[in-house]
Amino acid sequence: MNEKKTYLFVGSYAKPEGPGVYLYRWNEEELALEPLAEADGLRNPTFLNVDPEGGKLYAISEGVNEAGGKSGTAVSYRFDSGEGTLERIGEAPTTDGPTCHIERSPDGRRLVVVSYHGGMAGLMELEEDGTIGRRLDQPQHEGSSIDPDRQDRPHPHSTRFSPDGRWAFVQDLGLDLIRTYRLEDDRMVPVRDNRIHPGAGPRHLAFHPEGRFAYVINEVDSTVSVLGYEPETGELAELGYVPTLPDGWQGDNTCAEVAVSADGRFVYGSNRGHDSLVVFAARNGGRTLEPIQHISVEGRHPRHFALLPGGRWLLAANKDTDGISIFSVDAESGKLAYAGKKHAVSQPVCIQPFQA
Repeated sequence: MNEKKTYLFVGSYAKPEGPGVYLYRWNEEELALEPLAEADGLRNPTFLNVDPEGGKLYAISEGVNEAGGKSGTAVSYRFDSGEGTLERIGEAPTTDGPTCHIERSPDGRRLVVVSYHGGMAGLMELEEDGTIGRRLDQPQHEGSSIDPDRQDRPHPHSTRFSPDGRWAFVQDLGLDLIRTYRLEDDRMVPVRDNRIHPGAGPRHLAFHPEGRFAYVINEVDSTVSVLGYEPETGELAELGYVPTLPDGWQGDNTCAEVAVSADGRFVYGSNRGHDSLVVFAARNGGRTLEPIQHISVEGRHPRHFALLPGGRWLLAANKDTDGISIFSVDAESGKLAYAGKKHAVSQPVCIQPFQA
């Protein structure tokens, strides 16, 4: 039986006439990303979702509405990583506003997108052949929070499904809350609002592998909140929060991505402004976080990063310096070390690794 290889898709800011989505094979011996395929014809495919088993890729893109403004679009692809092929198979309008995130439901029957500027989510059906069908629902968020510049209106930023697939959590930066939804009868049914401390700006969410805790990285105040998860009710209760920046650092900063090691011992986050990765040790079974490292991303504006399968490597997408920086991960300490290697790519902002 052939050993599985690691591949990754990268999404970027791009114009339709240029490439915006890239497929690479990871070469661990050379610490290199070997290009296999790329896709053009999309405007700003800044977030991706991969279905490795089905050989499908889903990307957000920007469309134009009847008034000439931006609207959401999603594009589906069929890919063969072994052959290095990437074929566009469908496109569909999603939300009335441009989108920033796309997530596939665990049963593979739905896509959920969110519109930061439109203040809404969108539920899309997925056909059996992997093409994107009609929009089923578009729940609109309402309200504001305490930051007059960043939180004067709703700003949904991402969706994350619970480990058992029962709940869909939408992180709303503008409202300082995570809204729990249940997918039912082709609708996103709101279940509860889970409040995050005022001025936080929740952006992305990651679960501890044991499923009792989750972590949300807060873009506006540069913190990570520890959340207690109740699977029966879909509640995420904020238990506390810790800063992502080192003591005494002064300057403008916004956070972006959060990830948890496969063994649940470490949590990682990215800082844009300080331009670093922060590493936390997860103590008390994941109940508390202790900062143990801040390390430069060797670039600017790390909008996204990903731990590769196996947990030995971390790749950081630095949008403003057009490159992906490669870091080794110490399995025992969780700490990172820059490997001295970068991969050049225009404005990368999403890295989605997988094995095949």
